Amino acid sequence: MVKRVYAEKKPALRLEAQGLLTELRTILGVSALTGLRLMNRYDVENLSEEVFQRAKSIVFSEPQVDLIYEESFPLPEGPHTVLAVEALPGQFDQRADSAAQCVQLMAGVDRPLVSYAKVYLLEGALTPADLKKIKGYVINPVESREASLEKPETLARTHAAPRRVETLAGFTAMDAAALQALLEKLGLAMDLDDLAFLQGYFRDTEKRDPTITEVRVVDTYWSDHCRHTTFSTHIDGGEIEDPEVKNAYYHYLKLRTEVYGEKAKDRPETLMDIATIAAKALKKRGLLPELDESEEINACSIHVPAVVDGETQDWLLMFKNETHNHPTEIEPFGGAATCIGGCIRDPLSGRAYVHQAMRLTGCGDPRTPIEKTLPGKLPQRKLCQTAAAGYSSYGNQIGLATGHVAEVYHPGYVAKHLEAGAVVGAAPAENVRRERPAPGDVVVLLGGRTGRDGIGGATGSSKSHNQKSLQTMASEVQKGNAPEERKIQRLFRDGKVTRLVKRCNDFGAGGVSVAIGELADGLTIDLDAVRKKYDGLDGT
Repeated sequence: MVKRVYAEKKPALRLEAQGLLTELRTILGVSALTGLRLMNRYDVENLSEEVFQRAKSIVFSEPQVDLIYEESFPLPEGPHTVLAVEALPGQFDQRADSAAQCVQLMAGVDRPLVSYAKVYLLEGALTPADLKKIKGYVINPVESREASLEKPETLARTHAAPRRVETLAGFTAMDAAALQALLEKLGLAMDLDDLAFLQGYFRDTEKRDPTITEVRVVDTYWSDHCRHTTFSTHIDGGEIEDPEVKNAYYHYLKLRTEVYGEKAKDRPETLMDIATIAAKALKKRGLLPELDESEEINACSIHVPAVVDGETQDWLLMFKNETHNHPTEIEPFGGAATCIGGCIRDPLSGRAYVHQAMRLTGCGDPRTPIEKTLPGKLPQRKLCQTAAAGYSSYGNQIGLATGHVAEVYHPGYVAKHLEAGAVVGAAPAENVRRERPAPGDVVVLLGGRTGRDGIGGATGSSKSHNQKSLQTMASEVQKGNAPEERKIQRLFRDGKVTRLVKRCNDFGAGGVSVAIGELADGLTIDLDAVRKKYDGLDGT
């Protein structure tokens, strides 16, 4: 049986509702809106009445600040509209997941099924146009949808049995037109030349047609996100007008000769080479003696002396920065949250503890009227405020201090939001083994379960987008799970644990396929064995 409960802040504490009411009236111009109330709605199943009553005031609400209603809540006498918003199917809902975990911990029972929705009680005689404006403001179609006001019979989901992995029959014999049609049908990030190259490999080397899984894995690996295709593009020529940039380019050419010698003329010029040439030159000059080098590359790391309890020890200091421009542009809360979460993951997989962070973000003018929002995009105000909330939410949950935050407002960021995070982590060098994997080693997948959220994230950030993108990219933004990552952080503080690890990689936007590929030269992995958040997913 499904039980329903609503939690609402007491009248004097309804600051969020008052703030949203002001925004809707002043920014959206919905003058007919006279009042607004917000409630958190929880549906729960597989819970006894006794445990449910305890959970009402311990998990689902805080008695000091909340009013709690069972099954229904009091409605005003005047005209009003009730709107409920829930996460899209397949999106990780951290509030529902945390509530289920808390009930399990509180009562020592099996984890119940919990679903969550935010309920808006809108007071006033709203027109259909008013309601459309409000829904467009509070519902981001990439992550959420309007929820039914009716209580469901059950929260259990039924799914069809996983399908067999499809083989792309006739792939090796396709002509250019057929390849182009397949490219568009599958929504691949690779271009036609990439797909033709892959076709030649399977035709001439494998002598068979590929499976859809193989094509998806290659598409992920070849995405700009994972392979840095743009930064690896060969630069054959160009004109530089700015004298300072021209001088910097000439300096780069001199450094190439210093670093590569005679081989410089045979080595292509790329943006990646320009970005890394200074570090290569410093290393060649012997000016980076503290640099820590290995085949495991998770974050830049250096050796530093650290005084611990009066004793000087060799420690590894790790640095990592990450941009989440694309995911934050389409889903600001989750995109910014996983920006800091992803930054932490890299040093963490290097067995380091991240202890400080920095955030740099670029946005258009948040004061821009809503009606001037570009078609297919979120309002700049909504974007920058929600991204800030996502970043701080993740940082607060995992317990990370962000020492510097800077927001830059410029018209150039209207085209694409900038979301950059950077972190610093450290670990005793004696706790970090870095060895080459060997036959017989055990591969362990550690952390949260896999769901639809995040699937296609690497390739999604490499595609061109249009006004329909918000409706077609619902799965591409990862939903960070800060409490789960915090558990791994604590586990990896234990040297007895980290000294068991020969090599480790984190799951970024490339997911299982990239993490496995970077772990060893050859592994056979049963993707169907990956632990899932819910049924209905197969390995692909």
